[in-house]
Amino acid sequence: MYTQAPQSFEEIAVLSASRKSVTSAGGERAIEKMIDAMKSEAAALGANGVLLEDLSDSDSLGLGTGVGTQTYTHNASIDVGVGGFLGVVRKSVRARAILVAARPD
Repeated sequence: MYTQAPQSFEEIAVLSASRKSVTSAGGERAIEKMIDAMKSEAAALGANGVLLEDLSDSDSLGLGTGVGTQTYTHNASIDVGVGGFLGVVRKSVRARAILVAARPD
C-alpha cells in the first residue's frame, strides 16, 4: 500500500470502492474492508502495489422522524415529544493498481 507514488511504477488499473455506513464510527472498518478488497483485486490483475489516491465521506441519506402529543387538564397543559434522526454516511476510496519494479541491490 502506497500513499505517495514510488519513483518508478507502471499503472495497471484504476480502482474505486464505496460503502454506506450508518455511523461515521463504523467507517474505519468499512475503509479497511474496501482497501483489503482493492489489494485482492490489484493482485488478481498482476499488480504488486496499490497507490491510495482519495478517501472521502459524504452524507448520502438522512432520515428523521418525530412524534408528539399534547394533553390538557383543568389547570395545565402537558406536552410530550420524541424525535430521532439517522444519518447514512457514504465512504469512498479511489486508488491505482500499480506494478513497482524490484530495486537492484
